[in-house]
Amino acid sequence: MRGRLTAGVLTVSLIMAGCAGESPVSPLPTEAAVGAAPVGSVSVTPSPSPSRPASASPPSRRPPVGTPPSSRTPTRPSSPSSSSSCEGAIVRTIDATAEELALVPAMCLAVGAVLRVENIGPGEVTTDSPDLVAQHYEAGVVEVRFVRKGTVVVAIPQGGTTYDITVVVR
Repeated sequence: MRGRLTAGVLTVSLIMAGCAGESPVSPLPTEAAVGAAPVGSVSVTPSPSPSRPASASPPSRRPPVGTPPSSRTPTRPSSPSSSSSCEGAIVRTIDATAEELALVPAMCLAVGAVLRVENIGPGEVTTDSPDLVAQHYEAGVVEVRFVRKGTVVVAIPQGGTTYDITVVVR
C-alpha cells in the first residue's frame, strides 16, 4: 500500500514539475466581464505557442452574446414525423389510493407502453376500446398494455367517482 502511495505522489510531483515551465493561461472572458476588467486585476497576455498561430481563436460552442435567438442553431434538430410530447414504450404507474386522478393529464404513449394502476380491485379499471389493449389484473395491480395505435379512454374509480384518462397510442 505504501509503495502505491509513494508512486502516486511521485507521479503528481513529476506532472507538476513539467507544468511549471509553461507560460500562464488567461481565463476565458465571461458574458458579464466582456466590457470591463475587474478593479485590481492583472492582464496576462500568453505568448503564442509554436503549434498554433497567435491569431487563431478556439472554436466557440455557443453563439455570441448579441445573437438573436432566431438565428441560433437548435441543439436538437426537430423532425416533422416525431412528436416531442409522445413518450415511448414505457411503464407509467398510477397509485389509485395516493394520486388525485382528477389531476392526471391525458397521455401520448407508443405502442407497447403499459399503464399500471396500483392499489385497485379486480374489474374496476375499464377501457372503451378493448381491441386496442391487453389488460391483466394480479394482486391489486391492473396492467393495461397498449397493443395497437388509436385513442383509448381508461376509466379508473376513486372515492365514488370514475375518472377518465385519455391515452393516445402512436
